[in-house]
Order: sequence, then C-alpha cells, then structure tokens
Amino acid sequence: MFSVKVIWKRTGKRAKGMKVGAAFDGLRGMTRDQLTDEDGNTDFNYDPGPGTIFVSGRTVFKGRIEGRVVVYV
Repeated sequence: MFSVKVIWKRTGKRAKGMKVGAAFDGLRGMTRDQLTDEDGNTDFNYDPGPGTIFVSGRTVFKGRIEGRVVVYV
C-alpha cells in the first residue's frame, strides 16, 4: 500500500480533486486513477515498487513508489 499527497507548488496548499495514477516498471501494470481528497491525499492498495506517478496525466515522480509520496504540481 502507498499514498500520494499532492501540493500546489505556488501556494504550498493541498490540491483537492486531482486525478492521480501510477504505472509500475516491468509487467506490473498501472493503477486506476483516483481523486485526491480535501487534504490532497489518495491511498492505493498496491505493493511498493519502481514506477512513475502521474497527476492529471503529467509525470510528477519517477522512482521507488512506497509509503507516502509527496508531489508538487
């Protein structure tokens, strides 16, 4: 399991209602997109591993996805 927190770069505020998804390296595939809650968080029930996180279709993180990943948009 891992979670993603999305924060606005300009203001430092939490980004509510953003579409977040992840693609894992190799043959592990992709998550379904989920929306962030009022605190900018969304939780995924997938095992950790190397991959890419997308927010609204844009790449925002590449690396090991585990625990809590904080991204800025």
